[in-house]
Amino acid sequence: MKAGKAILVTLLAGAISILIAIFGQPWLGDTKPPSVQLPDFRQATTERLTELPGFSLPTLTGEEIDSASWVGKVLVLHFWASWCQSCQRDLRLLQATQGVSDQLRVVGIAIDTATEVRAYLAQNPVSYPILLGGGEAVELSRRLGNRLQGLPFTVIFDHRGQRVHDHFGELTQQALGDWLPPLITQAVQDQTR
Repeated sequence: MKAGKAILVTLLAGAISILIAIFGQPWLGDTKPPSVQLPDFRQATTERLTELPGFSLPTLTGEEIDSASWVGKVLVLHFWASWCQSCQRDLRLLQATQGVSDQLRVVGIAIDTATEVRAYLAQNPVSYPILLGGGEAVELSRRLGNRLQGLPFTVIFDHRGQRVHDHFGELTQQALGDWLPPLITQAVQDQTR
């Protein structure tokens, strides 16, 4: 197979997987679609969000986690899918990063079916929260700066809930090393005041 054809087939398969993950969940056997409540970002759909919006998404066990629970911590919000190889590498990097400080929270938002996420995490566990997202989470990522609506996409918020970095594509240790330490230091300083 020629390289151009292989790339085209890969892109087509990825696009189909995203559409199935977003729209196909009820048809594929997951009878309970994720419950998403995003009142803070739906009102003005053209503005780019500069602060952590209020939303809640379910975990794999069905527990709803609210974004308000992360206020006061530096937050790395990572949008990913189990079929995405760059996302898989990001998960390993974020797993190593999440224990750096008690002032840091890493949260994954899977744009995928619960079945696929469960199967992937059974083989590749992480110790930070993984939430299930659907179309609402895709819209949230777009409003946070993901203009291409692709994966992986990462957004970093400071401890005050201000968006300070967004990154489309695979993360690097260098980038996280540049972005996170100053934010963690500021959070620690503000906490001791």
